[in-house]
Amino acid sequence: MTLTTNDTGNPQEILSAQEQQWVDKFMDETTLFLGPDPEIMRNHQIHARTAYEDECISKGISPLEMDRIRKRLAGSLDEAFEMCESMGAAPGAKWADLSVAVYTAEGDVTYLSNRGVIAFSAVLHHPIRYIMKNWKDEPTVGIHPGDGFFHNDSRYGMVHNTDQSMLVPVMRDGQIIAWVGATIHEGENGACEPGGMPSGSETPFDDGLRASPIKIVERGHLRRDLLTFLQHSTRDPKLMLADIKVKMGAVRRVIESVDRIIEEVGQESFVAALRVTVENVEVEVRRRIKELPDGTVTFNQFMDSTLKENILIKFACKITVKGDRLIVDLTGTGPEILNRAINSPLGSTKAFMTQAILSYWWPDLPRSTGALSPIEVISEEHSWADAGYDAPVGQSLQGSFRGFSALQTAYAKLQFSTPKKYSNVIAPWFNQINDFLWGGTTQHGEQVGNLCADLNGMGGGAKAFRDGEDAVAPLFCAMADIAEQEVMEEEVPFLQLVSKRLVRDNQGFGKYRGGMGYEMIVASRGTPNWGFMTVTSGSKFSSITGMFGGYGCPTYPLSIVKGINIYDIIRKDPSQFDLSIERIMNEQPYEGGSYQSAHMGLQFDVAKEGELYMISQGSGGGYGDVLERDPEMVATDLQLDRISAQVATDLYAVVWNPETFVVDVQGTKDARAEARKRRIARGTPFREFIKDFVTEEPPADLLYYGSWGQDNDEEVFATHWGGQEPQRVKGKLSEIPLVMIPDRRVLKIEAQDKRIRELEAKYGETVLHKS
Repeated sequence: MTLTTNDTGNPQEILSAQEQQWVDKFMDETTLFLGPDPEIMRNHQIHARTAYEDECISKGISPLEMDRIRKRLAGSLDEAFEMCESMGAAPGAKWADLSVAVYTAEGDVTYLSNRGVIAFSAVLHHPIRYIMKNWKDEPTVGIHPGDGFFHNDSRYGMVHNTDQSMLVPVMRDGQIIAWVGATIHEGENGACEPGGMPSGSETPFDDGLRASPIKIVERGHLRRDLLTFLQHSTRDPKLMLADIKVKMGAVRRVIESVDRIIEEVGQESFVAALRVTVENVEVEVRRRIKELPDGTVTFNQFMDSTLKENILIKFACKITVKGDRLIVDLTGTGPEILNRAINSPLGSTKAFMTQAILSYWWPDLPRSTGALSPIEVISEEHSWADAGYDAPVGQSLQGSFRGFSALQTAYAKLQFSTPKKYSNVIAPWFNQINDFLWGGTTQHGEQVGNLCADLNGMGGGAKAFRDGEDAVAPLFCAMADIAEQEVMEEEVPFLQLVSKRLVRDNQGFGKYRGGMGYEMIVASRGTPNWGFMTVTSGSKFSSITGMFGGYGCPTYPLSIVKGINIYDIIRKDPSQFDLSIERIMNEQPYEGGSYQSAHMGLQFDVAKEGELYMISQGSGGGYGDVLERDPEMVATDLQLDRISAQVATDLYAVVWNPETFVVDVQGTKDARAEARKRRIARGTPFREFIKDFVTEEPPADLLYYGSWGQDNDEEVFATHWGGQEPQRVKGKLSEIPLVMIPDRRVLKIEAQDKRIRELEAKYGETVLHKS
């Protein structure tokens, strides 16, 4: 070591080359913690070509041979998908909430199964890049033929923590030439509440299992030590074991197909085909962006709940097209809330942007990392759509689903004036998780936690030329299925007393109406230890809008009847098995029952046998002006009891004979002409309207989070509990203090104590206590 002086004249030590080598070795060997790598996690672009890929491509591959390889892979992936679906233990596996994929050597998704969760194509490159960077040359880990890596933590690249993946390298002569992976929504993951999507999560440690990529299969053998750890980390060890084996079996089937393809076409052609497919998708996306009209579309959304208390938090989105550039700007989105589960990592938000792109923009493209790669995303870390490492993300879908709706809706507006359309112009799809999660002890004595698959029955948005599909599919999963309750009843101790009944007026109204949703009524039976949860927002503020004048979906509260046993009631009087949310909550027919209605952020609630839990599935948005709907279509919906007479009269302005449902043509023309006159009378020029309507900031009593106003997305508002009373703060996101919401039970006690002190001051402590 030598001494010298620095610019200030103070002595400075200079290490010799040998000493520097010792220091570097010490630092390399004493890394405290390999957390999520921001360089990997914030990058959604395809990886640069490797030297070997470049070499393979330079030798040439015919388009016909490449197409043949793609089709062979697609068939293999669909076969593996069906293996997971038919053999998987998780409800998500049974109802197609999964995906199987082939990746390039550096982790870009080349091809995804035709059915399943398309969002995985934009997120599962992250863990492979992490593995390649940290474990490939790590002597205690390494990558060998037959190895398999497990992971589920969305901070390392996953849609959300309840999904679990198996990633396996394809190797030749010690070189990784590709990866194959299978991912399933497993449900139970050991979170603070059963089922894998905890609305009650207040820290990242409440989110349950947080597995970074770990090698659980070594040279073809399942490691029992790590499997035991994973099984002890969740409520359902049988589920963990079964589906790890299922995913490994499916991946091996794909690798067998890959082996046969390589035997037929050669390794270099196979590698070239994987790489060129990814690049071709990116090039084609740029070309299609260039076809869109230049300009900016703004689409803001709001969530009305933290799943514990009512708030209003903004998901801000501006989409700008300029030439072959498409920029998605999320500036102005509300700040993360550090003790609520609703925050979404940026990777998860981007994943559902890709879901919109590959489902609703360009469904003809291969499901590849290249689809999002050329699109620029601007966001601010520590917003609820770009959560930091310390924020809980158990209900990250509340943020990431908004990313889907933003891109789906904005694109419909952009594509409307584009001559070449690759898909139908469509109103927003329903974007919530109207579903029951459950957990407890089954009739077989097993501890479980998971979810119903009824969220797979989301209502579709109306098209520009026809009504939306009723209860057709979830936004996140192509060709999924809705759970068969009879199958579930063999495994779990509750009945869906009402399972799939369409609910009158549960639709987005318009020239073409959105697809309708159905109601679900459940009650536990035959177990002393069972409970339900719901994990949905949108009970006060509609989750989706309509399109071009159409209406959004209704709002959806949770309804509960406690203190009854519906099985005893209908056993004594079968006529009481006339169940609907409308009848039960309006007529309150069961004596002694406690009838409750609230928002749908229900934390785990112990359900006594026969108590009723009731929700409705959501509906798609409507398209176009309600006064342009064909009166005959209105009459048909009336006759089928899909809409009420009030909706037909007040919204659609249709006149009809209530006995024959024959439309009065002239009466309808007159009613609609009158309705248009009333519209004109109510109308106000925009500049005058905003003078009264637009305020400088949100109402003082509203817990509001996000930017406010049309031209200032840089400044956000938030409610901060820094002292005795909540205070509203505003500024740039980086200037806002950490946002944490007090425990609602504590606030209730404080309010009661305050009231007691007021009464004591008014009436005297002695008098009050005597009374």
